[in-house]
Amino acid sequence: MTMMKLFGIVFFCGLLSPSQEVLSGLSCAVSPGAMQNVLSDAILQNGLLQQHLQGLVLPNIMGEGGLLNSPTSITGLHLVKVRLPKLSVVLLPGIGVQLTIAAKLELSGNCLVGLLSELIDILVDVNITANIKCTNFESGTVQVVIEDCLCILGAIKIKLLSGLLSLSVNEIVLNQLTATLPGLLCPVVDIVVNLVNIQLLGTLNAVIPVGTAGTIHYQLASLPFTSGLFLGLDLDGAVKQVGGSIIPHDSSPSALPPLLDKLLVLGLRQSFLNAVLSLLVQIPPQTFTCTPEVFSGASHLREAITTLIPSFAGARCSTCHGTSPLSIRLTLSGNPLILLEENKATVELSVMIQVFIKHLDGPILNLLLLKADLGLNARVSIAGGRLVLGLSLGSTSLSLESSDVGISNISNLKPHCSSLLVETLLPLINGALGIGIPLPNVLGIPLIKVDIQI
Repeated sequence: MTMMKLFGIVFFCGLLSPSQEVLSGLSCAVSPGAMQNVLSDAILQNGLLQQHLQGLVLPNIMGEGGLLNSPTSITGLHLVKVRLPKLSVVLLPGIGVQLTIAAKLELSGNCLVGLLSELIDILVDVNITANIKCTNFESGTVQVVIEDCLCILGAIKIKLLSGLLSLSVNEIVLNQLTATLPGLLCPVVDIVVNLVNIQLLGTLNAVIPVGTAGTIHYQLASLPFTSGLFLGLDLDGAVKQVGGSIIPHDSSPSALPPLLDKLLVLGLRQSFLNAVLSLLVQIPPQTFTCTPEVFSGASHLREAITTLIPSFAGARCSTCHGTSPLSIRLTLSGNPLILLEENKATVELSVMIQVFIKHLDGPILNLLLLKADLGLNARVSIAGGRLVLGLSLGSTSLSLESSDVGISNISNLKPHCSSLLVETLLPLINGALGIGIPLPNVLGIPLIKVDIQI
């Protein structure tokens, strides 16, 4: 599968176009049929078009040439039903979306031919094509305008109860409907499209809770972008902690990768993901006392503790009877940082490791204060409409900050500290990330069976 050079996390169900660089971020592709189904549901299946066409009343039709060349008039002509409506979508490069609605309109009215008055039923095929453009982007919202609307009439079937119908009546009806229907239908389509725009923008401009830590207020970061292949939606979000403070991040617009066989691509920038990580990963300092009960079943941790201070006999776990036990405190230093590069996602995190003894009748003796800079490999997935990160230890860099007992050589402590962090801290971080980053229900399209590449 050919991948483009892209510094970001890509969710897709097809091939990516090669040789284009974009800002680090996340993008998500949806199949062409999905967006067409969404628009069809919103406009047709939910009855929106039928509702706004229901009150459609056509001008009276007057003409000569009815039965025995008598004057013909059709009055009270109105829409009864929209039959077999179908909707299709085509993307217009640099313009927007071309929406086509094909349907049969069932009309009914009164027909007077000479002195004979009776009901008339007309069934007309219509094909409405509208070019829709997004404009006036402001604060995450856009307006839509219809630049061109073309209404073409197809076959017309006319039925009188008497069955007496001349070809000239057919011609009169066809000419009058051709002249009047486009001017009546296109304004209705304009109203419907604007209502659907408000409805669909509501799926983008959404406030979603992130567990109990805070909320994300999603919205568009820029005008939607269209090529002949895809519709691009660049998303951003205000990440707010409980209590109201917003975690700042760079909201510069990001480029979106083109997808060859998909219709919709969504983007989230790397800086936004970092803001959400800062919201999720808020773990208080963890303190462990080195006793056999605490470390039973974790011999590698006990070994790590005892080898930290080989020259300080009174603090060994195996000989701590009768003296104050050795303790360890793990404290996150700063916020986690996700780094996205080709075929790789890494979370960088710094942890302070304090090894100390606290005597009942004395001060704390700081044996070691270490700083561990971790490179955590990130496994990315989507589950239940959420972006889920699972972390595993990739690398550890250890440095000595201070020691009250003169320890200076920590070269052999790295594997023991790594084991300590994997056993005690990493499960807490993965637990915090396990709730996932909630994604907006964009256009009502579920994110299922999604392949992921970086």
